[in-house]
This record gives sequence, structure tokens and C-alpha cells, in this order.
Amino acid sequence: MKVLGISGSPRKGQSTDRLVQEVLGAVRVSTEFISLADMKIGPCIACLECVQDNVCKVEDDMQGLRKKIVEADAYVIGAANYFSMLNGLAHCFMERFYQFRHQEGKTVAGKLGVAVGVGGSNGDPVVENIKTFFQYNRIECIGTVSVQGVASCFTCGYGETCKVGAIHMFFGPGTKITPEITPGLEKQPGRLEEARKLGKKLSDRLRSYAAAT
Repeated sequence: MKVLGISGSPRKGQSTDRLVQEVLGAVRVSTEFISLADMKIGPCIACLECVQDNVCKVEDDMQGLRKKIVEADAYVIGAANYFSMLNGLAHCFMERFYQFRHQEGKTVAGKLGVAVGVGGSNGDPVVENIKTFFQYNRIECIGTVSVQGVASCFTCGYGETCKVGAIHMFFGPGTKITPEITPGLEKQPGRLEEARKLGKKLSDRLRSYAAAT
């Protein structure tokens, strides 16, 4: 059995990557982690060239991921909250699953999934997006976890003075950026424990399935 972890955030090595890896770290079957940050993955262009064989014909990095997606028994998919929806790179990745929906969509249907969301305020809108994606593809979502990540305003250089940024929004005018107010996964131990429990739950379900077959 194998679990494929996908981080759709364009910020490599940050909270989304780390939270997906927390789930995978508790999985007791084979796992693989992939960051989409350095990949070129465009949206579905509705060309319908995948209808006959369930293989997308758009030439980009999604082609190299197809075999891994098909061979995996479960997915841990994470994304970042951009304007109360999942970020564009993650959305493009999910759109390209359209290639699996034809002729009853059996390629991914029946597999298991965990939704991971990260946001400057919270990742709840993201996990709802991913849950909907799982539902469309008949992937069973066995759980979700979301955390507060570090909004770009903390590091852009203008966070303390920008009147429409996250610092003013969350803490009020005149706030200085300090380590104490900067979000981090280590400050959310309960959510990290949730992620690990989901990894264990995923393992238990896969092992149970393997034993039954």
C-alpha cells in the first residue's frame, strides 16, 4: 500500500509542506511526498482529448505525476488559503484529475484522502475545497486538518505599515512584528497531533483493506 502526499503551495518548505509531512510521518505504509512548488502545471483546457483513454494530453509536469497518482492507494493533499480559496497551483493540479473521470472514473475512485489546509487566518476554506474535490472523484475523505500559517505580510517588509495587510487586520495599527506574534506550527501542538492521528487512521484503514483482500 502507498500514500502519496502532495503540497500544492508555491512556498517550498513552509507550513503546507510541513503539515502534509506531519500526516505522512505517522503513516505506517510506504509514502512519497511531492511539492508542486517547482513544477509547471496548467489548468484543464477542456480539450476532451482524455475522454477515450483517461490520459491528459496537455504537456507539462502533470504528465510525470500521473503514474504516481494512479499507483497510490491514498492521498494527503495540502494547499494554501489565497483569498478564502485554495491557491491556484493546487487548483490546477486538481482540475487535471478530469482525465480520470471518464468511463466511470475507476482510476482513482474508492481511494482514501486527507485534506490539509493552511492560511494566514486559518485553512478551513481550503479543506472544504479539497473535500469537494475528493467527493467529485469519489475519493473517501477520512479527515481534515488546518492550521494558521505565516501570512506573507510578516516577511514582505511592509507588514507593519500596510493598512490593508494581515498585521493590521489581525493585531491592529501600530503592531510590531515579533517572534511572539508570528504564527508557527510549533505554536499549534494540538493541530500537529491531529495531523499525526490522521496519518495513523490512514494506516489503519489501508492495512485493514489489505488484510481483507
